[in-house]
Amino acid sequence: MSSPKVLAIVLAGGEGKRLMPLTLDRAKPAVPFGGIYRLIDFALSNIVNSGFLKIVVLTQYKSHSLDRHIAQTWRMSSLLGNYVAPVPAQQRMGKHWFRGSADAIAQSLNLIYDEKPEYVVVVGADNIYRMDFSQMLDAHIASGKSCTVAAIRQPIEMSDQFGVIETDPSDPTSIKAFVEKPKKTEGLADDPTSILASMGNYIFTADALVKAVTADAEDENSKHDMGGDIVPAFVAEGDAAVYDFIHNDVPGSSDRDRDYWRDVGTLDAFYEAHMDLISIHPVFNLYNDKWPTYTGHRNAPPAKFVHAGPGRVGTAVDSVISPGVVVSGAQISSSVLSPGVRVNSWSHVSDSVLMDDVHVGRHCQIHRAIIDKGVVVPPRTQIGLDAEKDRARGWVVTESGITVLGKGTVITP
Repeated sequence: MSSPKVLAIVLAGGEGKRLMPLTLDRAKPAVPFGGIYRLIDFALSNIVNSGFLKIVVLTQYKSHSLDRHIAQTWRMSSLLGNYVAPVPAQQRMGKHWFRGSADAIAQSLNLIYDEKPEYVVVVGADNIYRMDFSQMLDAHIASGKSCTVAAIRQPIEMSDQFGVIETDPSDPTSIKAFVEKPKKTEGLADDPTSILASMGNYIFTADALVKAVTADAEDENSKHDMGGDIVPAFVAEGDAAVYDFIHNDVPGSSDRDRDYWRDVGTLDAFYEAHMDLISIHPVFNLYNDKWPTYTGHRNAPPAKFVHAGPGRVGTAVDSVISPGVVVSGAQISSSVLSPGVRVNSWSHVSDSVLMDDVHVGRHCQIHRAIIDKGVVVPPRTQIGLDAEKDRARGWVVTESGITVLGKGTVITP
């Protein structure tokens, strides 16, 4: 039997306000992550590893760096008809931009008409996880439903933070109700302490998706959102299934990271996801070569650690160090350093994320900080040690105490 014809749509038009200042100059999916990656690389890698090689990326806000990254990195074989194509908002249905995720698809139906797929995979562009969507497609086809929602198990006390999927007691794969952030809900039949939370990943039978988003576009009372409007419409018709992420078996995954999924929509979540990478047995393992995460590689030399004199030893422990990093007589601990970072003598960087080409002068102390690209930290600067002083300098400090410096921040000595 031939494989089903699938088109994958990546929703990458989100503004990412909660990640400011990291999204001040770029789209949220283009935010660097894990040293050498960008957030969108995880969604695209999952799709490609799943065997789906016709992909469109719907963009909107500040998309230049995202478009450039896709163009330079995600090149498919045109000989085989495969592609990853960024598609900007085109105002095909009137003089307005995307009004929501469902409207983004409605305004891009020409892509579906051109490709003529049997099924459409729709995913977000800003979560960190591994997932084999081919297994979800098999479940979707077996269900006979027109819509399937991927869901991850979460503690029941966190139900007010997610879109919660309530299943039919007689059929745990069928969605009975889709409730947005309920204060109270029932636990699962096989685990009363857990609920199923939507991951923002969907598979649709193509004709049904076209019909649903077309009708939604004409509804003046709709918010034109996939999770808030389209999925509930399928649920109301008894035509929606749920795919429990716990059953997804990704090659190379360990028991520790097999069901990892992190929404990095806030600065604190973005920071915690980085900290998940650096333990000896990481909660999310970047080194799974059976399900690789692809990205464009900067032409940079190997990382270098120099000086071995008393009190001036270049070291890094419990950290991710990218190519092109120079640690010159400094100490790095529990941190992620991106390409081109240089940390000079007698400085200490701990529990921090330093993006490309950050330059740290001598005798600096940086703790629990995120520093975006190209920031120059003058000698003897302290970052992350005093939240009130950091705020007084105009820097963002999160609720959990993470100090964040945006791209191009100028620090006066």
